[in-house]
Amino acid sequence: MGLTVNFRTAVRRRRRARAAALVLAAAAGLFVPGTARATPACDTSAAAPPVQVARIPDWVESIAVDGRGRMFATAYSSGRVYRIDAPGSAPVPLTGNIGANGGIAVRPDGRLLVGTGNDVLHSLTGDLLPVSELLLVDPESGSVSTYASGLGGIDGVALAPDGTVYTTTLGGQGIGRVTPDGRVDPLWARVAQPNGIAVSPDGAQVYVVQTTIAPGLYRIPVDDPAHPQRWISADAANALALPDGLTLDARGRPLIATHAADRIWRAEGGALCTVESGLYLSTQVAYGRGERGFSAGRLYRAGVDGRVYEVPGGAERP
Repeated sequence: MGLTVNFRTAVRRRRRARAAALVLAAAAGLFVPGTARATPACDTSAAAPPVQVARIPDWVESIAVDGRGRMFATAYSSGRVYRIDAPGSAPVPLTGNIGANGGIAVRPDGRLLVGTGNDVLHSLTGDLLPVSELLLVDPESGSVSTYASGLGGIDGVALAPDGTVYTTTLGGQGIGRVTPDGRVDPLWARVAQPNGIAVSPDGAQVYVVQTTIAPGLYRIPVDDPAHPQRWISADAANALALPDGLTLDARGRPLIATHAADRIWRAEGGALCTVESGLYLSTQVAYGRGERGFSAGRLYRAGVDGRVYEVPGGAERP
């Protein structure tokens, strides 16, 4: 019963925050004159509809898959990390409440990097008072240690090929950076209302979703973080879509979960197209890995409803 109450409370709080963001966005003049149009469909070759493969009794903030095909999820309300060994398996709480309400990434050694402080207070104050921690979690025992501290409230987490970690703070502008030798810079780059984050396969670009004000996708050159480049903007019809989590496919194309628009987008050719529709309140998308479980080439979606779906429309073709 306590978990249900906490979950409902967290949902109400987040919905109020999202509603406030919508009001601010509208006041900022996002509804520009012009003919609204839906994001066109991607070429998915008439893929099958999404299939539910797991459910966690909480708001799922982020998901990631390790090399053994196991999925790990952060639970916004309970602050836990869950492990799901395969589609259809029961989720197992890997940790207690460690404040794991932000992004999650899997290191090459299999250990998990988990963001904390993804709440209204730490998000709004994160640029001026960066006190949130990036945790290191053992995927077998659930043991927890602090990997880095002194970051803004951590929403998104992305791992570069060289081991550098990048983070976002949704309520501010800060893009954080933690180098492999432990140096922390909470304001390595700035993008207003940053959310989902990913690093290009060559490590040269950091992709960042801007959720409100002017929703779209940025590219930040790693060698020139002072000059983020606005790459793709959502059109007027999607001004209040609240794009959220971000991942890259095998070709390096960004895929974006939307919180309010019921869409999963893909960025290609300098524009956005729709991979799947009908999935409201999505928070994150991630590709599987390995040859079993949540396997390579398959796309998975998580959301506020705690449900994890396989999305065949986003599957990578052989």
